[in-house]
Amino acid sequence: MKIITFFNNKGGVGKTTTVYHIAWMLKELGHKVLAVDLDPQCNLSSIFLPAERMEEIVLEEQKVTILDAIVPVSEGEPYLPVHIEKIAGNLSLLIGNLSLSAFEDKLSDTWTKCLEGDPYGFKVTSVFKTLTEDAAKRCNADYVLIDVGPNLGAINRAVLISSEFVVLPVAADLFSLQGIKNLGKTLHDWSNQWSKRKSEYTKDNKDLIPRGIMKPIGYLIMQYTDRSSRPVKSYIKWAKRIPQVYLQHVLKTENSDMSVSIETDSNCLGMLKHYHSLAPMSMEAKKPIFLLKPADGAIGAHFHAVKKCYDDFKSLTKKILDKVNCQIL
Repeated sequence: MKIITFFNNKGGVGKTTTVYHIAWMLKELGHKVLAVDLDPQCNLSSIFLPAERMEEIVLEEQKVTILDAIVPVSEGEPYLPVHIEKIAGNLSLLIGNLSLSAFEDKLSDTWTKCLEGDPYGFKVTSVFKTLTEDAAKRCNADYVLIDVGPNLGAINRAVLISSEFVVLPVAADLFSLQGIKNLGKTLHDWSNQWSKRKSEYTKDNKDLIPRGIMKPIGYLIMQYTDRSSRPVKSYIKWAKRIPQVYLQHVLKTENSDMSVSIETDSNCLGMLKHYHSLAPMSMEAKKPIFLLKPADGAIGAHFHAVKKCYDDFKSLTKKILDKVNCQIL
């Protein structure tokens, strides 16, 4: 089982839809997949689930969300197995909750308690590891994909230290370059802070707490378009700076070869195009773009775009798998 978190503190780059499509592509390739919605906005759950199902969960207050497994632990009670929502075949989901953001203060408090060696502090800080690994074992998942919100808060910190691998979805603009710098510093700070806390854990079974690996395996450039227009020129201007910024601030290495481009950079996992009108079509059909059929409206030029989308996500997903499976942790 491999745990991969998709992390960016800048919103609006298409991170959640990318997690959704990669989860479906992993299923297409024959893998067992668990998608985990740890963004308090619950966008991943909304994409996966029909509106009727979301209404049942929210209006009838069904105890099937991630928060329903977190609350007992935060109140000092035993962990209750998190609900696993079956989507299709070997694809499953842990459903998000809008109230998850209220858990931020609790995690901030327990993060401090870990420095004092407090068992309760470690138990709550480790809750995302506990529920994710439990669910992954119960559905025999080969891969766990985690979607988190666009922030550098306590929830994301607790999720990241419980992750093995990190993918950075970025846009090619000025703010994304600054975002890469912020993310690089944040990952290193969290890693160092957790190492100090782990040294205060006195119980014998250290497998109960996160290892704090969160190894960056690359970046994805989002919303690429191949049209000859002014926005594309701006895109190229910023995109060509990403390889060096990623190396310096995320991997903490220097590369004297300034000619490295996103096309030749081994850290670039892929460049995803903007699929324009296919996106709302996908949302309406409740299926990924690359599985749209003529009956869903994918006819003519749309049909060919669907095939291209399938190839794009297949290539991207295989590259992620290659990166993940070659790592020794």
